[in-house]
Amino acid sequence: MLKVLATAAVVLFSAHVALAADKANVDKSIPLKDGSTVYIFKDGKMAMEDKLGRTAPMKPGHVMQTKDGQSILMVGNELARLDWIKRSDVGGK
Repeated sequence: MLKVLATAAVVLFSAHVALAADKANVDKSIPLKDGSTVYIFKDGKMAMEDKLGRTAPMKPGHVMQTKDGQSILMVGNELARLDWIKRSDVGGK
C-alpha cells in the first residue's frame, strides 16, 4: 500500500512540474486586430485563441495582423500545449 501511495505522489508531482514548465515557456501573448490572441512560446512556436478565449487552429505560415498594425507569421500550431495551459488555469475542467 505504501508503494502505491508513493507512486501516486510521484506521478502527481511530475504532472505539476510539467504543467509549471509549460506556463513558464510562454514568452509573450500578443492581441490581434480581430480580437484573438497569439501566444509565443520560448522555443518560437505559437498557439492562438479566438476572441471568445477558445483555443483556435491556425495553419503555419499564415500572416496575422496585430492591434498595432504589425504582421506576424504563424510558426507551428501548438493547440494541445495552449489547451493544456488554459485547462490548468480553470482547475483542469
